Amino acid sequence: MVIPAPLSAAEIQAIAPISPAIAPYEAAPTSGMAIPLLPGDRTMARRVKFALVNGCTLASLGLGLLAIFLAMRGDVRVAAVCLVACVAFDGLDGALARKLGVASPFGAQMDSLADMCSFGLAAPVVVYASLAGTVSMPAAAVACALVAGCAAIRLARFNVSPKDGRFFCGVPTTMAAAVLALAVIIGLPVPGEIQVAGVALLAFAMVSSFPYAKLARLVKLPPWLWVLPVVGALVDVRMTFAVAVVGYLVSGPLLWLRQRRA
Repeated sequence: MVIPAPLSAAEIQAIAPISPAIAPYEAAPTSGMAIPLLPGDRTMARRVKFALVNGCTLASLGLGLLAIFLAMRGDVRVAAVCLVACVAFDGLDGALARKLGVASPFGAQMDSLADMCSFGLAAPVVVYASLAGTVSMPAAAVACALVAGCAAIRLARFNVSPKDGRFFCGVPTTMAAAVLALAVIIGLPVPGEIQVAGVALLAFAMVSSFPYAKLARLVKLPPWLWVLPVVGALVDVRMTFAVAVVGYLVSGPLLWLRQRRA
């Protein structure tokens, strides 16, 4: 057997994989030095802001773990409330990063990993616990596994895709987790089999190519459109929630058809 000659340091450097997270620093020398986590001036004030933003991300991660622990103990609705708090912290860290000027590739990767824990793992665990005893558990397990797998695909695709300021490509994991958590909290009065089908449908919607409007566009809708769900919630919050979710899911294919015709 012929033993190949060992590679030189230059040859190893040439074939070593490079993470896309360090692309902004590829022009800087990387040998013997760490890639800075915070781009730009690393003053004490900016470091404090950076720590605050990433603290929100870690809070979302911790609440996701807490939701899993609570669901395992049987406190399903409290666990769902923790998921809603995860959604709040997930939105807060991005908003703070942009406002304070400390957005970074490191923060983006941290946010994605925390989202996978909170929305890709904790959310299906909470849903599975909520369905226990009402449906076939293998069916519930398959639907919840779809949520986890589709969330991972959705997050990975988002990280490597060009960003559109108007629409999401597929339902975002944050939105899907919020829908699942709120459905558990309010307790939709529908058969368990329909709930399982809805969970699976929401999972596939995350990895679809349909365009879904971002919150900034939804806020700009005519005021009278916001009156309807408010009045509906006062009459029957469960039915209003179900109609709003179905309407949002259907909006993606409708927008896609509109774009195709245009």
